[in-house]
Amino acid sequence: MGDTADCEIIEHHVDEEMEKEAARSRAASPRPGSVAAAEREGGTQSSHRLLAYSDALISIIATVMILPVAHTKMGHDEELRESLQLLLTTKIAVYLMTFLIVTVAWAAHIRLFQVIVRIDDCLALLNLACMMLITFLPYTFSLMATFPENVLGILLFCGCVMVIGVIQAAIVLYAFSRPFLLSEQIQISENRTFYKHHILKVIMRVPIMCFLASVFSFIFFQLSYALLAVVIFLPYISRSLKWCRSKAFGAAPESPDSAPFYSPLTDEPLSKERVEAFSDGVYAIVATLLILDICEDNVPDPAAVRERFGGSLTAALRAYGPEYLAYFGSFATVGLLWFVHHSLFLHVTRTTRLMGLLNTFSLAFVGGLPLAYQLTHAFPPDSRNELEAVQVSCVIVFFAGVFQLAIWVAALHGERESLHPHVRYGGREHAFMLAKLSLYPCVALGTFFLTCALSRFSAAIFHLMEMAVPLAFLLLRLLVRVGLALLRLLFCPGGPEPRGAGEGGERWEEGEEGRAPYDTLVT
Repeated sequence: MGDTADCEIIEHHVDEEMEKEAARSRAASPRPGSVAAAEREGGTQSSHRLLAYSDALISIIATVMILPVAHTKMGHDEELRESLQLLLTTKIAVYLMTFLIVTVAWAAHIRLFQVIVRIDDCLALLNLACMMLITFLPYTFSLMATFPENVLGILLFCGCVMVIGVIQAAIVLYAFSRPFLLSEQIQISENRTFYKHHILKVIMRVPIMCFLASVFSFIFFQLSYALLAVVIFLPYISRSLKWCRSKAFGAAPESPDSAPFYSPLTDEPLSKERVEAFSDGVYAIVATLLILDICEDNVPDPAAVRERFGGSLTAALRAYGPEYLAYFGSFATVGLLWFVHHSLFLHVTRTTRLMGLLNTFSLAFVGGLPLAYQLTHAFPPDSRNELEAVQVSCVIVFFAGVFQLAIWVAALHGERESLHPHVRYGGREHAFMLAKLSLYPCVALGTFFLTCALSRFSAAIFHLMEMAVPLAFLLLRLLVRVGLALLRLLFCPGGPEPRGAGEGGERWEEGEEGRAPYDTLVT
């Protein structure tokens, strides 16, 4: 049964890749009767590599913003709770806000290049100018985190975002002046001018909000931070305002073509390939940052080895044992969170804006794992600070896993368009996917409460959790099958077997949309 399911999933994804390749081929080749089909053959090329470069660059920029937070030095005699309260009001809050704003810019980039399917030299250079300003954002973030009450950091940040918006508007104007660069649906549309004005209106909302934030920074700078936070949820606020307006004054007339592009709907599709590429970049960079800390902080000084350890490098490295344990545990956590993310998107057939936002929240907490690594070995054993550091790490892992679970719940809401049949409600892989996505949140929550009860062994419990979870993943399918068998015995002791006859004497066929009757008990 398992081999058959795997084969069907593989066939599904092979078909999906063939469809994507065919779509790329259609976009890359001139279509008879299209606008200026002959002009396509000279000076234009596919945007695939430019988009891959942009995704890699933005994922790096979004992730390295955790470095000023993770490398904040705290003395052993300082109270971690007070230090974290100070960090939470400055560096951590600004990190989360800036990470989300950078990913908002990345999501806008996705939406823009779902409309523009081909590029030329001018578009490539405009995109590079946009990427240059995005790479400058970490510096403005550092100024905002270090001097939260100084308006200069906010002004630089808002200035960068405003110029990015202007460049994106220039990209739209340039692309619409050469329609052969646009998607085929827009090329053949009679409402091309409407599309251009609508896209420009949506793009310029963020620069306008940042302009208002820069103005209010001179009057009441806390309000400017609130306006920057509004930028993250601006599409959903726009949707709510539009719904309220429709209820109060009636629905406004719209163009029949307006829904597919730059709509306020949360189920507007995003490119699944780019969501996966950006997420893979974040996970890879976080894993790399962990080893950079080892190379920087845990290579002993030759003079210290001679004086303190009698020239024995083995004895000197033994002193770094907790750091090595924290590194391997943190790397395993990052790798397994990526594995869960990969398993989830293996069964996702369509990605929406809501799923993209939830993925962003999950990645923001994944980006905080270097902070968890630093905290778990920064304090003396059996101290109050060590307990609180372990609990902060549990919270980071918990939310990283919970938002992955939330992505799946959002996909289940529109499961016919978003999920493979095997993981939908009642699908034969539904219970297994639920268990896989729930494992890290449950383990992190259990570890948190266990360290509260056994505070003396908090570090040992946390590291044991990090090392035991990989084994749990290996045994997970067996555990799910045992759990389902127990549920059948408890709730359906005289019920039919999965391959037996159903109600009314009808036999259940397992191949029918991959649905099983007993997995719904878990749901």
